[in-house]
Amino acid sequence: MPFIAQRLVNARQMRGLSLQDLSDKLGNKVSRQALHKYETGEVVPDNVMVQDIAGVLDLKPDYFYREQTVNIEEVAFRKLSKLGKKEQKRIIETARDYLERYIELEEIIGKPVSVVNPLKDVTITGRDDVEKAARKLRDEWNLGTDPLYNVLELLEDQGIKVLELNADPAVDGFSTWIDDKIPVIGLNLSLKKHLDRYRFTALHELGHLFLNISRFNESEQEKMCHYFAGALLLDKRAIEQELGLKRKRISLQELASLKKQYGISIQAIVYRLKELRIISQASYTGFFKFMNQHGYKNDETGLAEYKGEENALRFDQLLGQAIAEEYITVSKAAALKNQRVSQFRKNFLIG
Repeated sequence: MPFIAQRLVNARQMRGLSLQDLSDKLGNKVSRQALHKYETGEVVPDNVMVQDIAGVLDLKPDYFYREQTVNIEEVAFRKLSKLGKKEQKRIIETARDYLERYIELEEIIGKPVSVVNPLKDVTITGRDDVEKAARKLRDEWNLGTDPLYNVLELLEDQGIKVLELNADPAVDGFSTWIDDKIPVIGLNLSLKKHLDRYRFTALHELGHLFLNISRFNESEQEKMCHYFAGALLLDKRAIEQELGLKRKRISLQELASLKKQYGISIQAIVYRLKELRIISQASYTGFFKFMNQHGYKNDETGLAEYKGEENALRFDQLLGQAIAEEYITVSKAAALKNQRVSQFRKNFLIG
C-alpha cells in the first residue's frame, strides 16, 4: 500500500508537535524540510523511516497507509476562545484516529449503530422549550424520572460515540457530527475528579448535538445547553417529588442529598430551582453569597460528593467480543487498540 502523506500531518498534529519537534524526536535523522516534503507528498519516506516515525509518535506503522475515513468538519468546543489552534488540532486528530478505529471495529463485528435524534423536530424558542425537550428525551429513552446512572454508558447505548481524552484545562468538552449521522462527544479527563461536572459536561454537549439552537448566538446556545443538562440530570417531576414546587428556603442537607443521589452539583440544583421559580431570587443570591464566602464556588466536595461511575466501555466490549468470536486476530485487535501485541496481551487478554 502506498504511503499517505496526509496521515503524517494528522499523526504529528495528534501528538501536538511542530515539524521541528518531530525532527528533534527523530534525533535529527531527517530535517524539518525533509519532513515537510513527506507531508506534501513531494518525497515518499522509505519503510525504515516510516518505522522510525511511527516509533517516536507511538503509532503502528500501518496508520500511515490507511485511507482517512472520518471527516471532521466543524467541532463545537466549550470555551473555544481560550483554546490554541495547536491544541484544537491535537484534539481533533486524536478524535479522528479513535473514531476511525471504532467505526472499523463496528463494521468488522457487524454492529454499526444508527442514531435517531428524538429532538430533531422540536422547535426551541426559549428555556421552556428546552425544559420540554429534556422531558421528551427522557420519555423517548424510557428513563422515567430516576437518577441517571453512568451517563457515558447511556449515551453509548444510544449510539453516541464518547471519547475521553487528556486536553488543555481550557476545554471541558466538545461535540460534532461525522457525516451528519454519527454524533460524537469528547470529554476532558481532567474533569473526572469531579464526576458531577463530568456528567454535566457530557449532557451539555448532547444539547449541542440534539437541540435546534443554531439561530441563537454562542452565549445563548451555551446557556440553553447548560439548562438542558440540568433538566436531564434532575427532572422537574423528580424535583416535585423530592422537594415540592414552592419553597421558602432549602436546607444544605436537602441539597447535599440530591447531589449524592442525582449526580448534579449543588450549584446547578439551586440554579434550576431558581429558574423553575421554586425558590426566590433572594434565596438564590443568598446561597451563592454563602458559597463564595466559604470557598465552595469552585469545589463543593466539602459539602457533598457524588460517588457514581462514569465510563465509556463500549469500544472495549466490542473488541472483547470480536476476539472471543474470532472475528479478528489478537494482532488486529492490538492494532485497533493502537497498542503493541505484547502490551495488548498484558492489559486486555486473560490466559
